[in-house]
Amino acid sequence: MMIMMQHHLPSIPSSSILPSSSSSALSPHPSSSFKPPNSSSSSSSSSIPITTSTTTNISESHLLSLLRQNKTDEAYSAYLRCTHLPGSIPLSRLLAQLSYQPSASSLSRAISIVRRLRSSNQLHRLDSNSLGLLAVASSRSGNLRFALSLIHFILRSGFLPHVKAWSAVAARLASSPDDGPSSALRLFDSILHRLSSLPSPLSSDSLPDTAAFNAALNAAANLGDIPKFLNLFDEMPHFSARPDVLTHNILIKLCARAERRDLLPLVLIRIIRSKLVPCITTLHSLVAAYVGLGDLNTAELLVQAMRDGRADIPAILNSSSHAHNLFDEFPGEIHRHLEKLVMNFEHKDDDGDDPPLMPKTYKPDSRIYTTLMKGYMNKGRVDDVVRMITAMQHENDPASHPDHVTYTTVISALVKAGEMDRARKVLDEMSIAGVPANRVTYNVLLKGYCQKLQLDKAKELAKEMLERKGLEPNVVSYNILIDGCILLDDSAGALAYFNEMRERGIAPSKVSYTTLMKAFALSGQPKLAHQVFDEMAKDKRVKVDRIAWNMLVEGYCRLGLIEEGKRVVEKMKESGLQPDVATYGSLANGIALARKPGEALLLWNEVKERREGSPALKPDEGLLDALADVCVRAAFFKKALEIVACMEECGISPNRAKYKRIYVEMHSRMFTSKHASRARQDRRAERKRAAEAFKFWLGLPNEYYGSEWRLEPLNGDGAVDEFEYGDSSES
Repeated sequence: MMIMMQHHLPSIPSSSILPSSSSSALSPHPSSSFKPPNSSSSSSSSSIPITTSTTTNISESHLLSLLRQNKTDEAYSAYLRCTHLPGSIPLSRLLAQLSYQPSASSLSRAISIVRRLRSSNQLHRLDSNSLGLLAVASSRSGNLRFALSLIHFILRSGFLPHVKAWSAVAARLASSPDDGPSSALRLFDSILHRLSSLPSPLSSDSLPDTAAFNAALNAAANLGDIPKFLNLFDEMPHFSARPDVLTHNILIKLCARAERRDLLPLVLIRIIRSKLVPCITTLHSLVAAYVGLGDLNTAELLVQAMRDGRADIPAILNSSSHAHNLFDEFPGEIHRHLEKLVMNFEHKDDDGDDPPLMPKTYKPDSRIYTTLMKGYMNKGRVDDVVRMITAMQHENDPASHPDHVTYTTVISALVKAGEMDRARKVLDEMSIAGVPANRVTYNVLLKGYCQKLQLDKAKELAKEMLERKGLEPNVVSYNILIDGCILLDDSAGALAYFNEMRERGIAPSKVSYTTLMKAFALSGQPKLAHQVFDEMAKDKRVKVDRIAWNMLVEGYCRLGLIEEGKRVVEKMKESGLQPDVATYGSLANGIALARKPGEALLLWNEVKERREGSPALKPDEGLLDALADVCVRAAFFKKALEIVACMEECGISPNRAKYKRIYVEMHSRMFTSKHASRARQDRRAERKRAAEAFKFWLGLPNEYYGSEWRLEPLNGDGAVDEFEYGDSSES
């Protein structure tokens, strides 16, 4: 049921996050074993010590018996019937076995045990082995914040999690959005820091292996952090971790992020000369790299060579690099180190410097074809996208037939081109081909209908998605529908979808909150936007980011409520986030609306300081134009000249015609009486010089070039006024 907009939004329960400090009953121990839940031993000597009595009652004995028989569901029911918390051994084993089962209900049960223990300050009853298994299961389910909190709890307790536990969490973080890659690197560094203070035998189970390094390398590659990647690569031999094919696939990604197209074939050569066998993912990584760099010609050459079964792919790619004259274009020590890493082969071929042949050949699969299709889509080549899916349907190899990702890519291309009818027909073709559409496919179509302002069709599609296909809309679906309501200026509809989403038990995301805030901000209801912001701040599952703060500032500034907007900005700074160009742009527009030119001068001074800071703020056209507009209207010509000079430095062409029109309309007849005092005339002298300089920049008549200043009679009494700021006519 929809909540009326003037009512308070219902509070949102926070997710379970482990406490920031460990229990005082915990005693440190260097490491823990990582055993499967059906192991004959449910705990090890490295388990976190317990403070409960060692006496076991009948129900606890029964619980242990059920666990040894792998009757996990019955054991959980017995646990619920226990009149008191069981001891460490049955609790840890129950948690481990629940975490190991691949079902959402088992994971939910495991998390409920942790919540219960946390609420009674009894987390010390669980050993690090079971907590590690739960961290792995939670990360696989997408609950990364909870998984990371488990690893941190183990570390705070004085233990080291097993490498398979912490590296699994790091791997998921490395590929997650927002600050996931940064969190993965911080976790990796904290583990290495802890390991450095312990003897190797005690910490052997926690030492990073190749998979752990790959997780950290992937995080660095996703951030485009070349120095960190190189440092991690250099650390691998110290832990006896040898680079594998996946390591090199990640290196391909890094080279693409660094825009080093010339190094891509050399990575493939390095793989072969290192006596490793490239996998189909290696070739997919290369295709994705060339597509990402906009080099569709080389991507097509690679795919065609695979179709032809050619083994000289390294030579083909190398020739393409030479043809583009890509070498020696990246000076700098970092790039030299990257080149050295790529070309430092451990083994040399007998053929000298000639590119080696592939040890085996591969046919392109649906993923490679789909990636090339995405390149066509990015270039607007919709017909090529459709042509390729037709060709894939006629391939002999079933692995090359289009899958749901392929069809979704075609639908995305058609939606992007605005061809919604054709996109809908492709959805029907999926059903005929026996390829089930998933939520992603439907969400792409939903977004297309909303962008075309066809909200009725979007609602029908959402209904079909649920009733005919059994796919319940997820948080992305609702975010799209909420945004669709905003495009139609329907803030009530946006709120209705938000409430419906929560009633279905779907947790709002950051996008959900900020999109709803946008609905209220654009409809002139900043207090409701602030209310949504407060609910977002209470929700522990999401993190208030700069976008949310900016939307709040925008809500107030759209109504000219500058003081409220400035207070929000101050709180934003207190939270550790600095305003960005969007923040200042909202303030500038609000200042213009509120007609407070003095505030514009203060804001311009802050923008100038931030331009010289680190990192430097680069103002955009909207911000500078709004500030210049205010200054010209207020006759602050000196500041207006500073702003337009800044625009030109940033490669922005100032709108001279607009500023000329404002000047002529507002200031062409500004004057000071000839009877004004000398003090007043002196005070106006500097402003007059600034006005003349601004007129010179506009191309209007001025004192420097042919001024047409003149004296005119006023009121017919023979008295004359001296026009201070120029001509009454536009030239």
